Amino acid sequence: MPAHFRILLSDEVDKFLKELEEKIREKIFYNIDKARQTLDPKLFKKLTLEIWEFRTLYQSKQYRLFAFLDKTDKRNTLVVTTYEFIKKT
Repeated sequence: MPAHFRILLSDEVDKFLKELEEKIREKIFYNIDKARQTLDPKLFKKLTLEIWEFRTLYQSKQYRLFAFLDKTDKRNTLVVTTYEFIKKT
């Protein structure tokens, strides 16, 4: 199944992900890839008119990556992650 969009990680998000434990990082990337294929709102959700978020639940913590869509290229949507945080549930 083709991906619905491409991903670009900001330097801050990239640094954040590299500092996480490997299993957490793998789960986040797995969920991002799954969201690219399925557009599942449990994994990739629109928050406002312009802000989206990737969501990953791992060991009772929510890992969130905020993102924006760039539809400059009508055939290839780019999703740019810009901010991250961990939410305890």
